[in-house]
Amino acid sequence: MRLKNYLLGKCLRPLAVSLVVAIGAALGAMPAAQAQKRLSPDASPDDIFLALRQAAASDNGALAQDLAGRLSGYDLPSYVDYYRLKPRVRDYSASEQEIRDFMARYDGQALVDRLRNDWLLALGKTGNWTLFDEQYPKFILDDDVQVKCFALNSRALKGANVADEARALLVSPKDYGQGCSDLIATLAQNGQFTDADVWFQIRQAAENGNTTVARRASVLVDNGDVTVQQVMDKPALMLAKGPGSGAANHQLYIIALGRIAKSNPAQAASYLSDRARQMTAQEVAQGWAQIALAASYKLAPEAPDYWRKTKDALLTQDALQWKVRMALRAGDWKTVRTTIESMPVALRNDITWVYWLGRALKEDGQNDAARRLFESISANFSFYGQLALEELGQKITIPPGPTPPTAGEIALYSQNAGFQRSLRFYQLNLRFEAIREWNWELRKMTDRQLLAAAEYARQSDVLDRMVNTSDRTRAEFDFTQRFPAPHLPEMNAATRPLGMENAWIYGLIRQESRFIKSARSHVGASGLMQLMPATAKFVAKKIGMTEFTSDQVNDINTNLLLGTSYLNMVLSNLDGSETLATAGYNAGPGRPRTWRATLPRTVEGAIFAEIIPFNETRGYVKNVMSNATYYAAMFENRPQSLKQRMGTVAPNSNVATDLP
Repeated sequence: MRLKNYLLGKCLRPLAVSLVVAIGAALGAMPAAQAQKRLSPDASPDDIFLALRQAAASDNGALAQDLAGRLSGYDLPSYVDYYRLKPRVRDYSASEQEIRDFMARYDGQALVDRLRNDWLLALGKTGNWTLFDEQYPKFILDDDVQVKCFALNSRALKGANVADEARALLVSPKDYGQGCSDLIATLAQNGQFTDADVWFQIRQAAENGNTTVARRASVLVDNGDVTVQQVMDKPALMLAKGPGSGAANHQLYIIALGRIAKSNPAQAASYLSDRARQMTAQEVAQGWAQIALAASYKLAPEAPDYWRKTKDALLTQDALQWKVRMALRAGDWKTVRTTIESMPVALRNDITWVYWLGRALKEDGQNDAARRLFESISANFSFYGQLALEELGQKITIPPGPTPPTAGEIALYSQNAGFQRSLRFYQLNLRFEAIREWNWELRKMTDRQLLAAAEYARQSDVLDRMVNTSDRTRAEFDFTQRFPAPHLPEMNAATRPLGMENAWIYGLIRQESRFIKSARSHVGASGLMQLMPATAKFVAKKIGMTEFTSDQVNDINTNLLLGTSYLNMVLSNLDGSETLATAGYNAGPGRPRTWRATLPRTVEGAIFAEIIPFNETRGYVKNVMSNATYYAAMFENRPQSLKQRMGTVAPNSNVATDLP
C-alpha cells in the first residue's frame, strides 16, 4: 500500500506542478513590486544585474522579468536572458520553444549547459522522458547527481537493468533530491532493488542526517510499528522499547542506535549489547557498524573494538573509509588492507586508498605489490603522490619548466569571449560565475594552450585562474604558474622578524585564497590569509597595532602581518608542529589539541592528517603541507621531504591556549 501511495503521488505530480505554477504566478507580483522599491530609480546597470541574479536564485520569475527588461544593452546579455528564463524553467512555465531559442542563440556558451541542467531536472521531475532522453546526451558537464538518477530512472522504466549502476551512484544522500528518490522507488517497484537495498539507502540517509531521503525511501518497505521519521526524531523511545519482532522493527532499531551514538556511542553500545539476543547476527553486526561510525567521528578510543564487531556488515562508503582511518590510528595494517580491498572499485582507486593499501602491503612484506601501487600514483602532484614518491626512495623536486608561451599565443586569449565574461564577473565580485566561464573554455585545450591561457590569467591579475589552468596540464609543467609567489617583499617583511618559513605561508595562502586579495569566505574571513574579524582584532592588539581598524584587513601588508603573526602564535601553542598548526589555523587551535589527545600512540603526520574528523580540515592540511613542500623545493632549489615536514604527532600535550 505504501508503494502504491508513493507511485500515486508520482502520477499526480503534473497536477501539483500546474498548481505550483498558478500559485507562483499569483504571488510573484507582490515580491516584485516590493523589491523594485528597494532599487533606486537611478540604480546602476550593475546594481540592477545583481538584483536580477538574486531574483533568479530566489525563483522570483515576476521580478526577474521586470529587472531584465531594464537591462537592454547590458554587456552580459546571455546572463540577462538566462536569469529571466531560469525561474520559469524551474516552475515549469517556460515553453519548450523558449528554451530551445535560448540554446540556439547562445550555442557554445557555458550557460547553455547550465540551462540544459535546469531543464533536465524539470523534465525528470515531470516525467517527460522523451525530451529528457533527447537532451541528456547533450549535457556536457554531466555533473549533477540528481540528473544522473533521472537518466537511470528513464532507462529502468524502459526495462533496462540499472541496479548495479544505481548502487554505484547512490552513495551521497545530500545530493539525491527527487531524482534519486524516484530512482529508488522505480527499482523497488520493478524488483531490481530488494528490501535490503532500500534499507541500506535508509540507513545511509540516516547516517548523513538526511531525513527527507530516509522518509521517502521508507514508504517502499514495511515500516514496522513506528516510522523512520519518528525514529530519527526520537531514537531513545525506540531503544527503550527494544527491537521487538520483525525485520522492519530491527532495521529501525539499528537506525536508532546510530542516532543515539552520534552523541553517546557508549550508551548505544550498551543498548545493543543488551538486546543482541533478539536480533540476527547480521543485524547485530549492522548495529555495531552504526555505532562504530559515530564513535569514529568522535575519535573515541573504543572505535576500533566496535569496528571489529561489524564482521561482514554491508558498510556505506563513509563507514568503509572511517574503518580504515581508525585502523591506521591503531596501527592495525591487516584491517587497513582488508577494508580497502573490500571497497567498491571507484573508491578503492582513489589515490588516498591506493597509497594506504600500498603501505599496508609493504607492512606485510609484499614489497613488489606495494611498489607497483606507489608507482601508479607517484607522478601525481598531490599529497599522496608526494608520499608515494618518497616510498620509492625519491624526494620531491620541481620538474623542468616548458618553453614559455609566446606573446602571440597569450594574446589570442584576450579575444576569447568566455574569458572576457569571466573577467567581467571578477569585476562584479561574482567568483562562482567567473570560475564557471573560465573553466568552460579550458575543456579541450592542449598543454600549450593551457600554459598560454594561464599566462593570460597572470597578466589579467586573476592568479586563482592561473593556478587552476596550469594545474590541468598533463605533460608540460610550469610550477611558477602552479605555485606563484606574489608580494614577496611584503611577505619577507612579515615573516623575517618571526623567523617563519615563506614556503609554509605561501602553501597556506594558495589553499586559503588562491591569491585573490579581496577574497571573502561565506563566514566572513578576508584577504590573502582569510582572517576572521575577531581574530584580526585579537592579533592586532597582541602585537601592538593600536590604531588597527577592521577595514584594514584586506590591505596586503596588514593581512600578511596579522596572518603570519597569528599562525606563529598557533605554532607556538602546538609544540612547533606545522601539521598541527595548519589544522589549528583552519579549525581553531583547540581542536587539533583535542584530536591528538585521543591518540593511542605517536603517529606519523600523514596518519594524523588522514584521521582528522572534519572533512574540510582534513583536505586543508594535506593541501597546505603538499603546497609548502613544493614551494620549499622552488625557494631552496633542492629536493624536499613531505614526510619530514609532516613529522610525527604524539598523544599528549599540556599546552593551553587563549587563542581564538
